[in-house]
Amino acid sequence: MDPRIGIAEFSQLNSPVVLDVRWSLTGPERRGDYLSSHLPGAVFLDLDADLCGPVAETGGRHPLPDPERLREVLRGAGISDDSTVVVYDDDAGMPAARAWWTLRWAGIAGATVLEGGFEAWRVAGMPVESGPVTPEPGTAMVRPGSLPTLSYEDIPAWLEEHELIDVRAPERYRGENEPIDPVAGHIPGAANIPVTRTEDIESAEDAAFYCGSGVTASLAAWRQAVAGLPVPPVYVGSWSDWISRGGERAVGEGK
Repeated sequence: MDPRIGIAEFSQLNSPVVLDVRWSLTGPERRGDYLSSHLPGAVFLDLDADLCGPVAETGGRHPLPDPERLREVLRGAGISDDSTVVVYDDDAGMPAARAWWTLRWAGIAGATVLEGGFEAWRVAGMPVESGPVTPEPGTAMVRPGSLPTLSYEDIPAWLEEHELIDVRAPERYRGENEPIDPVAGHIPGAANIPVTRTEDIESAEDAAFYCGSGVTASLAAWRQAVAGLPVPPVYVGSWSDWISRGGERAVGEGK
């Protein structure tokens, strides 16, 4: 499945599962926005509660979900192994890309992201509806590890032969400003390509990505997939996991 789908192509699909994953990093859950207006038939999933595991002392702010819990979530959303799943948000693609990445990691090959998300849909004058949607349960079998990941323990060996790209803003990479995590800086040996530099992200070869908690890194991985490249490894725990385990930090321009 192409990782990106336009509105015209979406309209031609036969009974896709549609997921509304609108989300805010620092704000409240977006279920209220979903209930007010969403794509016809869309099911709401919350990135934190439904698509990530619980936050613990280590593992980062958005850890991988428990496979059995994720299986129940996906089945409850009407997803089966052969489903075409269209994911959308309204936040420049970050939560949708993380949801896409999680579905692909879980073995759901038919996942794709609606280009432009809810805003593009609305501007195009496409129909919307309000209220909750309760789909027929699916039969998805979660197969964790269907996309490559890196753990804290993997990073030193990875850096010996490959690139590790920090996709956060340069000032966070340099340790000048850290608005979220308690420690500033970056993983020693990592280079910085902000996710906003799309062409540079798409041309990064033999690289793995990380960010603050694995959400923006998933967007970088999705962009490589859109460019026709294999989905690269993501350090899901990212910087928030690294510092929770006592990993060394670097500041300044770095590599």
